[in-house]
Amino acid sequence: MTKPESTKISVGIDVSKQMLEIAVHETGESWSCDNNTEKCAALVPKLKQLQATSIVLEATGGFETLVTATMAAADLPVIVVNPRQVRDFAKATGQLAKTDLIDAQVLAHFAAAIDPQPRLAKSAEAQHLEALLARRRQIVEMIVAEKNRLANNRDRAVVKDLKIHIAWLERRLKSSDDELQRVLKDSPAWSQHDALLRSVPGVGPVLSLTLLAQLPELGQLNRRQVAKLVGVAPFNRDSGQWRGSRHIWGGRAAIRSPLFMATLCAIRINPTIKCFYQRLIKVGKAPKVAITACMRKLLTILNLMIKTQTSWRIA
Repeated sequence: MTKPESTKISVGIDVSKQMLEIAVHETGESWSCDNNTEKCAALVPKLKQLQATSIVLEATGGFETLVTATMAAADLPVIVVNPRQVRDFAKATGQLAKTDLIDAQVLAHFAAAIDPQPRLAKSAEAQHLEALLARRRQIVEMIVAEKNRLANNRDRAVVKDLKIHIAWLERRLKSSDDELQRVLKDSPAWSQHDALLRSVPGVGPVLSLTLLAQLPELGQLNRRQVAKLVGVAPFNRDSGQWRGSRHIWGGRAAIRSPLFMATLCAIRINPTIKCFYQRLIKVGKAPKVAITACMRKLLTILNLMIKTQTSWRIA
């Protein structure tokens, strides 16, 4: 339920590497502080004194992590939102200028007008797992880049150096995978969920770990909500008599990539997904459309399995 305007205290925090710019929509108050542990901790009592009902920040590639964790630990209603959504809101309200203070004011206005719902806060363990997965992705990308360079190079010295570096990166990838498995085994709840997810033909360790780290809502949403959250739900593009094709949009891209690869595997070895894919192709769906639908079906199955705590079985 939307809170009455008189009881709302909407706060926007613009985050940069060094600074935080804070604005309160209802009072017009604003101030700034350093983005460090001491200043973030000092921000908590002030926001509690204001009785903030929503505190909105943009995802900034990690700079927001400290202040978000500090606010969440203090049970303050902190919400991290998509920067594109906030920028579109600013344009819609006629705010085209952009400074740190203006951005904080826009975030506070966005909090008051949209009243975004808070996400489940990630635990320290989930944040650690997410960081390890991000590093694994970086190592894989470096291996692919070096192998591409190796394929296009004929100089002996450079080829030798590339082979040495690729071998080193592959050892680092093995170490990364070992560390991910160690973190997984240290959490009984994660181990249980991992076993459930990996009981599905086509689901491997990368998708399972990605879902555990980056989709804490798994098992707590219905099929439409989880598909929209990940970004595999089709959106209508209709106007008057015209009916446009449906497209997926937004969502959590870091989940879609391993979900796509798992789906390709499931189309080959998972009888339920394979049958579903073949049925879509038979009625004339394009392969990309059919694969996206299979991604959505696989995600729905995984969501239901976590919700009901049941292992895979053929429907």
